[in-house]
Amino acid sequence: MIIPYLYLLLQSLAPWDQVDKTFIPAGLTLKSYQWLWTGGGYEAQPWLSALFNSVLVSAVDSFCMVAIGAIVGYGLAILEFRGKRFINGFILFQMFYPGIILLVPTFLVVRFLGLYNSVWAMIIPRMVGLWAIFMYTGFFRATNMEIIEAARLDGASELSIIFRIMIPISRSITSVIFLFVFMDRWTELMWDLIVVKDPAHQTLNVLLSTMFGPYGSYPGPLYAAGALLTFPILVLFMIFSRNFVKGVQFVLR
Repeated sequence: MIIPYLYLLLQSLAPWDQVDKTFIPAGLTLKSYQWLWTGGGYEAQPWLSALFNSVLVSAVDSFCMVAIGAIVGYGLAILEFRGKRFINGFILFQMFYPGIILLVPTFLVVRFLGLYNSVWAMIIPRMVGLWAIFMYTGFFRATNMEIIEAARLDGASELSIIFRIMIPISRSITSVIFLFVFMDRWTELMWDLIVVKDPAHQTLNVLLSTMFGPYGSYPGPLYAAGALLTFPILVLFMIFSRNFVKGVQFVLR
């Protein structure tokens, strides 16, 4: 499992005349990364812009999924209202429903709203995560109601309870949810490829997929871009690793 990542890193640092010719290059160089930094080759490509777009889209969607998931999960787990069972059932149904079937209708809605070929076309349809709602609902149902009642007696609103009490005490499950939804959004390709054609708004995944043809003679920079694509996930996992393990233990329980 480690060998492919090691190969990716070594080839991104290898001199161009040794890329894909040896597993461990004779020397290491940052030429491939410098090639990306300066725009790339004779026809400049927005590599850094694409990396920024990937970070922006993934971060915004992940935070929205966590916030909306916590609000809806809290409502379904704690509050009593008409239609609660229907909403729970609909969420479960949607989780098992093949999302690819809704690809064309969602695209047509995005185009009708005038969001096509913009960053918002990538962000808005992915702001709600059904899996995040499902996980928060299960976690909040196991929460001691005395904490919530005490907060209500102190005059706290429901939103204040969610963001000041419930999310802090659910750090472990929040870490799991955030990491998984971030990774899922970070590796998204099909949707971003469909709704954005302007290179200035493309994510790194899309740019990489379109560059394999014309830039096949530059495998070093492609490996470097792949390493950049992997790096944020590694950093996030190292930051949230402790809470992530606790959250996984709760899920398995």
